[in-house]
Amino acid sequence: MGSALVRASRSANIKERGDLSCAVFDAEGRLIAQAAHIPVHLGALEAAVDAARSQVSHWDEGDVIVLNDPYSGGSHLPDLTTVSAVFAPLQMHDRDAGSLVTPAFFLATRAHHADIGGTTPGSLSIASDLFGEGLILPPVHLARRGAICDDIARIIGANSRTPDERKGDLDAQVASHSVGARRLAEVMTATIDLESACSELLEWSGRLAEARLQQIPDGIYGYEDQLDDDGLGGGPFRIQVEVTMRDGRLHADFSGTAEQAKGGINAPLAVTRSAVSYVAACLVGDAPINAGVLSRVSVYAPAGSLLAPHRPAPVAGGNVETSQRVVDVVLGALAQAAPWLIPAASQGTMNNVLAGSTLSRRPWAYYETIGGGSGASAAGDGASGIQVHMTNTRNTPIEALEMEFPIQVERYALRRYSGGNGLRMGGDGIVRTYRFLEAATISILSERRESRPPGAAGGKPGQPGKNILHRSGHADTILSAKATLTVEPGDLIEIRTPGGGGWGTAEGPGPGPESGPGLGPGLELMPADPEVDHELSAWH
Repeated sequence: MGSALVRASRSANIKERGDLSCAVFDAEGRLIAQAAHIPVHLGALEAAVDAARSQVSHWDEGDVIVLNDPYSGGSHLPDLTTVSAVFAPLQMHDRDAGSLVTPAFFLATRAHHADIGGTTPGSLSIASDLFGEGLILPPVHLARRGAICDDIARIIGANSRTPDERKGDLDAQVASHSVGARRLAEVMTATIDLESACSELLEWSGRLAEARLQQIPDGIYGYEDQLDDDGLGGGPFRIQVEVTMRDGRLHADFSGTAEQAKGGINAPLAVTRSAVSYVAACLVGDAPINAGVLSRVSVYAPAGSLLAPHRPAPVAGGNVETSQRVVDVVLGALAQAAPWLIPAASQGTMNNVLAGSTLSRRPWAYYETIGGGSGASAAGDGASGIQVHMTNTRNTPIEALEMEFPIQVERYALRRYSGGNGLRMGGDGIVRTYRFLEAATISILSERRESRPPGAAGGKPGQPGKNILHRSGHADTILSAKATLTVEPGDLIEIRTPGGGGWGTAEGPGPGPESGPGLGPGLELMPADPEVDHELSAWH
């Protein structure tokens, strides 16, 4: 399904970056299988399937439901989720006879659309409520019996700055459901009782997860960290967790976390659960991630808090930024129990960059997340220049970016010495500099510009990130972690992403980045920067 969606999609965000996820659920809405796509999508898709199942009482073959409402199964508004039903081949005879037939399985996709409305291009607006973030879709039919519902498709297109791109990406999602239904029907035909086999798979996965989670000693472990700000003057915002490990089960209690914010850093409870489930998935290793594993994880967050907000609190950044900090605090708590197993904090942000214009000959909207440094661990140095934790996308290749948008990439390099010191060095962040060839509206949604990714087991923290505006004839402007601004032709935006935390103590500064992990594709080693060197000297 994922391969079909990538090949058929229209936007660079899906076809180049792979910002999508696909999964299979059983008749009860339990996760059976998921592709290795985006962690923050996959852990939250169960809520979307539940919302679709509760809304639709009668499913036909070829029906596809679309939704993005964060308070009814969604995550944030740019993520359009589609859900369809699959029937056992022998059931279709009964359907022809007019009787109601229960679906045997459900398929789901979630794809990040580069623009779904809202006050700024890219639809990750710094808004004070959900309505300012874009078009809100409760569960509605996008297709009936395989035919696209033109009215809904037109409404979605009319609310986007790039309607043709939306149509192409939605068509690709519907097509991926056709592929999934066909492949699943083949499996059902070849398997005597696939539904019973799936139940056995869930039971086995659950037992395996329990065995893996028992490597963490039983106990209660607390930790807290914070988000820099909400983009509307509030902050910092505390995220506090108490993790209970007992008999191979993990419970995360976020009592003490800050109340919901005015700006869009609130995370729907499904996203909070997804972040905790991701940590559990890391701990269980080679166990297939499904409802059997997730049943060993439970989460509590106070209603009205940053991690379980009330409607219509804005949530654009909760999915991309707050989810990262939830991972940081859960790992920080578990590090007290198993320091040999848990890494230091990674960059802790997705460094969202959005740009677009409706004033040019062809309206456009660009969206990308930028990698950074991962945390070091007892096993080795952190990796440099990669996406971490709740995101798992590729970058947009410079050639594709420059062909698609009026943007030039002036620099794409590792940010030397931004990883934390230690016996094991934290991975280095990235420097990515964009030159804009025409006037555009720019939005940046980032974190770890004030706080640093903590080290572990005595390791030093990584360097914080920095966002910089370069304008010809003007002094450089340091931008806040969350900013919206207008740029003119020739202006440059430079994003310096955080490094990962170091692990363990070491005598002296430790090895430089040249001795660390290999560079990612398209990256060069950034030459020494006087400002960075100054930061490094002060840090040491």
